[in-house]
Amino acid sequence: MNFTKTTEQTSKYDHLEKMTVNELLININKEDKTVPLAVEKELSSIEMLINAIVPKLENGGRLFYMGAGTSGRLGVVDASECPPTFGVSYDLVIGIIAGGEKAIRNAVEFAEDSLDQGWKDLQEYNITEKDVVVGIAASGTTPYVIGALKECNKNGITTGCITCNKNSPMGREAQFPVEVVVGPEFVTGSSRMKAGTAQKLVLNMISTAVMIRLGRVKGNKMVDMQLSNHKLVDRGIRMIMDEIPVNRETASKLLEENGNVRGAINSYLNGKNG
Repeated sequence: MNFTKTTEQTSKYDHLEKMTVNELLININKEDKTVPLAVEKELSSIEMLINAIVPKLENGGRLFYMGAGTSGRLGVVDASECPPTFGVSYDLVIGIIAGGEKAIRNAVEFAEDSLDQGWKDLQEYNITEKDVVVGIAASGTTPYVIGALKECNKNGITTGCITCNKNSPMGREAQFPVEVVVGPEFVTGSSRMKAGTAQKLVLNMISTAVMIRLGRVKGNKMVDMQLSNHKLVDRGIRMIMDEIPVNRETASKLLEENGNVRGAINSYLNGKNG
């Protein structure tokens, strides 16, 4: 099967060092505008992946993101934002990056080149058939991720992936591949740019849609969010006042007593109907 890395193809632009800042910004922005359209072409694939994830999590499974470099960091970011946003436990969505925690801030040389290490890292979490593993790699050729997905498939674990090349080795390995082809980068090969943006958009879709399907949003509000700062407490109070006929003081008291917006609203309604 033919496989061309469009993420590595030469930029449509040249002599970047001769461009003014304004020209650089206009051209980068021009390229960035194409990313949502590329994602749109993959909505059906994203939907299939989400529909595979939801029942697994409903039945006690977990969602793992795996990647190296920028892709790995994006997975870690998305996973780490699920508990504060949706009030789920920190072990429901887990981001794993080649090279471990150190690699989140600093590149770890050759960490992504091991075919065995990804599966070893998953085993640290006692992974089972109840779980789902989504590999993330712009190139679709990262050995760390491909090796992990292969072992997952052998062990009956559901696999998906997010890549920016068609027919990549990783895409062929995943049961539910998402292939968002964004084309050559503005700086040749710098896949932290359009490819990274595409991966972030898809991750946003996956985690948000999954959490909504799991009942973690009411109406359009994050009723289970963690109240970890004054801004979020204020948002929580306003959400309560939108939902039930109470003043700010009562809403604040309900929130303090119940710990989250959902609990505060339910407490009020139960008391009223009790």
